[in-house]
Amino acid sequence: MVALAGGVGGAKLADGLAGCLEPTSLTIIVNTADDFTHLGLQISPDIDTVTYTLAGLADPERGWGRGDESWAFMETMAALGGPTWFRLGDRDLALHHFRSLRQAQGIPLSSITAEVRESLGVRPSIVPMSDERVRTIVSTDEGELAFQTYFVARKCEPVVKAIRFEGIDAAGPAPGVLESLEAADIVIFCPSNPWVSLDPILAIPAIREQVGRKPVLMISPIISGKTLKGPAAKMYAELGVEPSALAVARHYEELLSGIIIDEVDAHLEETIRSLGIQVKTDQTIMRSRSERVQLVQSLLEFSRSVLMKEDAQ
Repeated sequence: MVALAGGVGGAKLADGLAGCLEPTSLTIIVNTADDFTHLGLQISPDIDTVTYTLAGLADPERGWGRGDESWAFMETMAALGGPTWFRLGDRDLALHHFRSLRQAQGIPLSSITAEVRESLGVRPSIVPMSDERVRTIVSTDEGELAFQTYFVARKCEPVVKAIRFEGIDAAGPAPGVLESLEAADIVIFCPSNPWVSLDPILAIPAIREQVGRKPVLMISPIISGKTLKGPAAKMYAELGVEPSALAVARHYEELLSGIIIDEVDAHLEETIRSLGIQVKTDQTIMRSRSERVQLVQSLLEFSRSVLMKEDAQ
């Protein structure tokens, strides 16, 4: 399996997949359009969230950063009057500094990600979508904002008018991305923000083309018109689309073979099925590791059903 992921929801499902599959059977392709330079360091928020989660190091309350963290750096930065809007723990800083040093030596992000993954004992492959620089820019009622400024500094308050991916035209898949997709039996879209976590990955033409050749399953990130974390539902509404699992299915209608929606959205099942997408309802909130594994087991059962139906056709 290949999973496309970004952010906390994507990391949780990736962790569930890692708990159910052999390490050599799983590759996680991660969004890098959230990456940015801060305090002179190269930050890769989605890659780090996925890596920390699979390593068992993620903060269970925040969902991002490390759980075994201290904050002396940020406290000192605040005392000096420096920027503290994007909080970096002391242990987390070591990773960003390591990444920045390696990039200054000319090492590509994909190789650095593999080094970190191996150092932290994570066995499934974690691959950035691209080694080239791509940046999500959010057009708002306050003008254009870099994604982390919109998301963290402005707390998603500005009204979203459009989203673009700066540098996407020059970006190609990172080494290993197309190879993993070609070898995959099935592709999973994790319950990540469609607009700013999954769409940047699929905006790379070679990736979208390869994904389009495979059966694709998805866990809806929208439950009862809302998201557990992040601004996906708000973005849908401000871009003129009613946020729902149905909206997610329509967003990826050309790619999806099947989608798992939460039990509370069972009333949408028939409408989604009318789009030619197979549907399964389940409890999709992952509050614990056992619930992550349980959802993945349901996903694996669903995938076998989808593959059998596609083979029969």
